[in-house]
Amino acid sequence: MILMLNLSIIIIMLSNLIMLLSSLLSKKMIWDREKCSPFECGFDPMSSARIPFSLHFFLITMIFLIFDVEIALIFPIIKLFKTVNFIIWSKISFFFILMLLLGLYHEWNQNMLNWIN
Repeated sequence: MILMLNLSIIIIMLSNLIMLLSSLLSKKMIWDREKCSPFECGFDPMSSARIPFSLHFFLITMIFLIFDVEIALIFPIIKLFKTVNFIIWSKISFFFILMLLLGLYHEWNQNMLNWIN
């Protein structure tokens, strides 16, 4: 048991020593000028590589994705029309479409749908 413990300590120390030596002897610099500069087809960029991102465009994209997923959720409701009770189907469909319209009204009321402010 002590032999296994000693052997595992020697292996851990040896592996740490090898990792330390490899990091000290490597020629790679962390703050290399070429790695810190942006890459644009092998040439220096014409303008700043950090373009400001439009938050309004991001919000319009999120609204589109939400409504796209909701439309994908409407398709099974249409398919279930013949197999379920009509009253239950109409209540669920009405509630779902009401939630969609309330969300659309809220976004319209908050001026999220206006592209130019």
